[in-house]
Amino acid sequence: MQRPRLLITRRLPEAVHERLRNSYDVTANPDDLPSDREALGRALREFDALVPTITDRFDTDLLNAAPFRTRVIANFGAGVEHIDLDAARRANIVVTNTPGALTEATAEIALLLMLMAARRAGEGERLLRAGLWHGWAPTQLLGQDLRGKTLGLIGFGRIARETARRARALLDVRVAYHSRSRASVEDEEALGATYHHSLAALLAASDIVSLHCPGGAATRHLLDRQALQCMKPSAILINTARGSVVDESALAEALSRGVIAAAGLDVYEGEPAVHAALLKLENVVLLPHLGSATLQTRTAMGMRAADNLDAFFSGKTPPNRVA
Repeated sequence: MQRPRLLITRRLPEAVHERLRNSYDVTANPDDLPSDREALGRALREFDALVPTITDRFDTDLLNAAPFRTRVIANFGAGVEHIDLDAARRANIVVTNTPGALTEATAEIALLLMLMAARRAGEGERLLRAGLWHGWAPTQLLGQDLRGKTLGLIGFGRIARETARRARALLDVRVAYHSRSRASVEDEEALGATYHHSLAALLAASDIVSLHCPGGAATRHLLDRQALQCMKPSAILINTARGSVVDESALAEALSRGVIAAAGLDVYEGEPAVHAALLKLENVVLLPHLGSATLQTRTAMGMRAADNLDAFFSGKTPPNRVA
């Protein structure tokens, strides 16, 4: 029996490649570079299944060119806003993702950004590397304590709750949140979380605001100039969700004018480009999308994608089907 033809669009951990090669006729991207539109269209016509990542955009126009040979797109990652799910359904392509596998690793990055921004760690390292540090001084690079502060979560899914759990254990923060729907009493009580019905109320009450909502049209520039002005002047903004949720021009202005104190970002609206104004600011920590970047997590994500493929080709419903 001929094995399904599978394209892996980016280099994944070797254990994932090995597992997939055991069951599929695998083609991998030797250059580990994002595929352009023409290459993705060709892949849809030539392969039975694809394992893409966030760097591969399957928009309406591309997917409207059906019929395709591809029957399943097993996305490597939890977010699927780079795939037009309605267009995929019309093209009779099943789409899956890998939720849960990256929860702990992304929560760790959120916590890392909180501490780096609060304690001015990025600024301090740049000072030292530039040869401008002349020794300890009592008032040098004074940051702020986070213990006992209010952590405001925008979104209350897996990653948000894990971030809150770790922040409570490490920093003894109070937890507040805003989301489209209120969580269960049990989930709130587990974290001592206070629900705010409006985004503005949450922003005004929080010392640290951490974004954990999905990307897409509904949340684009959710944190715009008006929203940022609702925050405390001493507040820190953390984004490990999607770059599009923040208006980066408005954020740069808010940071430069002291509307908020600091920010920590792991995602950007125009990745891999970063807004030029942000690059010039000392009070923002900028990481290169490291949220799930541990070997264990990326391997687990790949294995979950493989589970979805195996279920699909054995005639079962994939466990993480989103379209």
